[in-house]
Amino acid sequence: MGDIINTQFKKGVLELLIFLMVKKKDMYGYELVESVSKVVDVSEGTIYPILKRLTNEGYFEAYTKESTEGPIRKYYHITTSGLEIMNKELKEWQKFSKSVNDYIERSIKK
Repeated sequence: MGDIINTQFKKGVLELLIFLMVKKKDMYGYELVESVSKVVDVSEGTIYPILKRLTNEGYFEAYTKESTEGPIRKYYHITTSGLEIMNKELKEWQKFSKSVNDYIERSIKK
C-alpha cells in the first residue's frame, strides 16, 4: 500500500517540480530526469510523457541544440502561459501542503 500512496504523492508534485526547474534554465529531458530524481525518486518513463503533454499544451517550447558530449539534445523552455500555470499550481501546492502539515501537527499533539 505504501507504494500506491507514494505514487499518488509524486503525481501531484512532479509537474510543479518540472515547471520550477525549467523556469530557472532551459533543460533537456535527461537533465530534468536527473534533477527531479534528486528531489523525488522517478524514472525517465514518468518524466518524458509529462514533458510531451506540457509542450503540447503550450506551456513549454522545445528546441534542439548540438551537444559536445553526443547526440543533438531537445531542450525545453517555459512559455508565458507556462509561467502563469506554474504560479497557479505553486499557490495551490503551498495552500494544500500547509493545510496538510497543520493538520498533521495538530494530530501529533493530541
